[in-house]
Amino acid sequence: MDRSGSFVKVLLSMLLLACASTLAAKDSAIEMLPANNNVGDTASLQRGARNFMNYCSGCHSAKYVRFNRMGRDLGLTEDQLIENLMFNAETPHDTIQRTMRDDDATRWFGNPPPDLSVVPRSRGINYVFNFLQSFYVDPDSPTGVDNILLHGTSMPNILWELQGYQKAIFVEHAVEGGGGTELVFERFEPISEGSMSADEFQSFVRDTVNFLDYMSEPVQLRRRAIGIWVLMFLGVFLILAVMLKKQIWKDIS
Repeated sequence: MDRSGSFVKVLLSMLLLACASTLAAKDSAIEMLPANNNVGDTASLQRGARNFMNYCSGCHSAKYVRFNRMGRDLGLTEDQLIENLMFNAETPHDTIQRTMRDDDATRWFGNPPPDLSVVPRSRGINYVFNFLQSFYVDPDSPTGVDNILLHGTSMPNILWELQGYQKAIFVEHAVEGGGGTELVFERFEPISEGSMSADEFQSFVRDTVNFLDYMSEPVQLRRRAIGIWVLMFLGVFLILAVMLKKQIWKDIS
């Protein structure tokens, strides 16, 4: 097969995957709340970095992010980095490594927890935002909880003290085509209160995913700023090009 034929097959495969993902999203019974995060909010990023290092870095790494780069972007001094964020690192040049050893993670969870450097780009920031709020009590789970967005997850609910425990309410719905019934998620109901109110906890999660969004592409703010200047240049160039074209062709009938 020639190269053009291979290219067409790859393109068709990508289109089919995109269509399948779109249909899966439409068929999902879970209504995804928008994260509405803002990576330009430095205060939110600072709080998110604190949340990540206190609640996530024990199990998850972020090996594509260095502390010194993070400090520059978040307006933190080296002393602030060392005192507040560098719990298991030796120098500001180090990347964010998890505290848990791989063999312990494999024994406890089956596989080491994934690196979170680019998870928001692969899963989507709205998915992560909703995932952290969608744990519910499940006595049949080894960790005592499950997650509506990822059934059978081996991740425990590390934020239960903040959010409290909740149960998932499922209702029976008839399957189209007369194939019986199926249980469909309807809502959450609280079981116990956490140390935060619902609004406070949602703000906590939003700051955390905002930091994760930043980590997935630390240069995104600079990229957007450069993109604006590039578009302005192209706009001016377009005007000049049109004027030049009119000048050259004005005497040609």
